[in-house]
Amino acid sequence: MYERILVPLDGSETSKHGLDEAIRLATLSKGHLQVFHALGDMPLSQSMDAYQSHGGRWADAMREYGSRVLEDAVEKARSAGVEAEAVLRSGAPGSMAEMVVEQARSWPADIIILGTHGRSGVKRMLLGSGAEAVIRSAPVPVLLVRLPDAAAG
Repeated sequence: MYERILVPLDGSETSKHGLDEAIRLATLSKGHLQVFHALGDMPLSQSMDAYQSHGGRWADAMREYGSRVLEDAVEKARSAGVEAEAVLRSGAPGSMAEMVVEQARSWPADIIILGTHGRSGVKRMLLGSGAEAVIRSAPVPVLLVRLPDAAAG
């Protein structure tokens, strides 16, 4: 059974729905969650700060937001009786999908639970699919969780 459950979060309703499913699975398996938020390389925000002389405010705001997302997730899991820890990665090179896969390897996770919009066709082609990129490279099973509205259409 899955005991080490990695849950990438970005604060969206979709990722919160993935967290809910991860909590349900962890409750059944007596598993442990690692909630994960990656800021990635921030050249745009850093260059904006340099240009506007804001001294790192954009990067700080992004870091604070990520920390808040993770704190809320850990609190929600613990309220449900599930062990959880938070990992915030900042300034890491690569795409978000690459960072999720690397985290799954380094922790190591038994499963990744990921909220997804469930886009298909032209929408997926135009907007890309982070979930698909994770699936293609993940060293462990990936459970995709769609919002109830996304499943309908």
